[in-house]
Amino acid sequence: MNVKQFVKQHRDEWKELEEALTFLHKKKNITGSHISKFHRLYRKAAQHLSYSQTYFPNEEVTSYLNGLVSKSHNLLYKDQVSSWKQTRHFFGVKFVGLLLEQWKFVLFAMALFTLGFLGSYAAVANDELLLYSVLPAEMANSFDPEQLGANEGMVDAPLMSASIMTNNIQVAFLAFAGGITFGLLTVYVLIYNGIIVGAIAALFWHYDKTYEFWAYIVPHGMIELTAIFIAGGAGLLMGYRLFVPGAYTRAYQLKENAKRSVQLLLGTIPLFIIAGVIEGFITPAAISFEAKYIVAILTVVGLILYIGIAKMRLQKQEQLLQ
Repeated sequence: MNVKQFVKQHRDEWKELEEALTFLHKKKNITGSHISKFHRLYRKAAQHLSYSQTYFPNEEVTSYLNGLVSKSHNLLYKDQVSSWKQTRHFFGVKFVGLLLEQWKFVLFAMALFTLGFLGSYAAVANDELLLYSVLPAEMANSFDPEQLGANEGMVDAPLMSASIMTNNIQVAFLAFAGGITFGLLTVYVLIYNGIIVGAIAALFWHYDKTYEFWAYIVPHGMIELTAIFIAGGAGLLMGYRLFVPGAYTRAYQLKENAKRSVQLLLGTIPLFIIAGVIEGFITPAAISFEAKYIVAILTVVGLILYIGIAKMRLQKQEQLLQ
């Protein structure tokens, strides 16, 4: 039996289990027959998961069944947890699990941004006047390398932080929502934002301000760009599944992957908050450039520790389910 035959043969039973999950979560008018049916469907889905893990380990159906069986298991054997515990579980385990599953799309989002960055950096580094061709005139005229750091410690940090967070979340949402356009808008947003950063970096290179420029970018930029790449990866995931629906319909792929992509987008919100706070309070602060670079290093270490710890928790959870 190939994967398409496997999906076609059991798809209706999986759909029944999804409907049963939805019904039981409502906790209304539940009878013994509902519970018996749910238990029967759950056991069959667990058998299908075992078969799929053996014969189709790298297929999408295995990931789908793993999620379906996990949700069913939690409903059967775990007490309802508080909203706080659900939130802690999402950010402590689930979000990173989704991120690790879709890391190729996140990496591709980073590659698109880098492509735009390198292209505009090379162009403006070769000819400074190309800055006005790459960027809107108003934006291009707003940068003066000679005035870099002139307003340190003089900005309204809370207002600036809130404004930056709002803007970054808007960019991330646009990159995510672009998945509905088969990922084309997402590709544009990622490349265009790379173009902007690359052109500005090249401008400061002309004035021998590269070290100073990046000192104002990397403290918040490491977290900020990571979050944008994750949101962009979520959009690319949706776009890819619409282009290549596999054994499912495009409508089904949109529904299923939109849920996953929304969760990835929600998981980036704390990252944007942290980046906004750093950009509003630390980046413009009257501290040494070296201190700003140390903050950047600490954010990278923090991200690595967060993902590493969450990955270990996820592995322990999977072992308990086996």
